Amino acid sequence: MSSSPRVTLPSLLAEIRACRACEAHLPHGPRPVLQVGRDARVLVIGQAPGARVHASGIPWDDKSGERLREWLGIGPDRFYDPSAIALVPMGYCYPGRGASGDLPPRRECAELWLDRVLAQMPGIELTLLVGAYAQRRFLGDERRASLTETVAAWRDYGPSRMPLPHPSPRNQGWFKHHPWFERELLPVLKERVAKALRGKPLASTL
Repeated sequence: MSSSPRVTLPSLLAEIRACRACEAHLPHGPRPVLQVGRDARVLVIGQAPGARVHASGIPWDDKSGERLREWLGIGPDRFYDPSAIALVPMGYCYPGRGASGDLPPRRECAELWLDRVLAQMPGIELTLLVGAYAQRRFLGDERRASLTETVAAWRDYGPSRMPLPHPSPRNQGWFKHHPWFERELLPVLKERVAKALRGKPLASTL
C-alpha cells in the first residue's frame, strides 16, 4: 500500500488561499493573508488583517506594521523575506468592523490551519505573540490575568517566546502609561530578533 504524498508548503498555502470556510461571515469576502517560508527563523503571530491589509493582500501593510518593524529593528526588505520572517495571524481574513473597532479573528483559521502551518517551519527560533489572542493560544495557563501583566512578565517565558501588545496607533495611551516597555523590553526584543536571524542561540539573551 503506497503512502499518501507529503504535503508541501506551496500546496498548503494554495489550500489556505482557496479556503472559503468563513465566507458567509466575512462582510468583505475571504482573502487569506499570511507569509510563511520553510526556512523562517522568526515567527510573528498576530490577530487578523485590517481593512488596509485586506485591500493590499500584504501582511502588516499599515501603521501598525510600521511600528512593529521599528520594534524589531528591521526594515521592510527583511520583514517581507519569508526565508527570515513568518507572519501568521490567528485569523487570516479581515473579519470586518464591530461597534468598537475590528471584530476578533475568527476561530476557524487556527482550528483548520495553524498546526499544519507551524509544522512547515521547523527552524523557528523566536515566536512573537502580538496581542491577547496569540498569547491565549500559545501561552495557555502561563498567561497572566491581563495583557499588560502578561507583557510585563516577558522574562518568565524564556528566550524563544515574547508577548507583545498590539502596535496599533489605538494603543498610544498604553505605550505612554507603560514606559518600561520601550525602555526594558524593546532593546531585548531587537537583540533576540537579530540573533535569531543570524542563526545565533538565544539562551544567553536576558
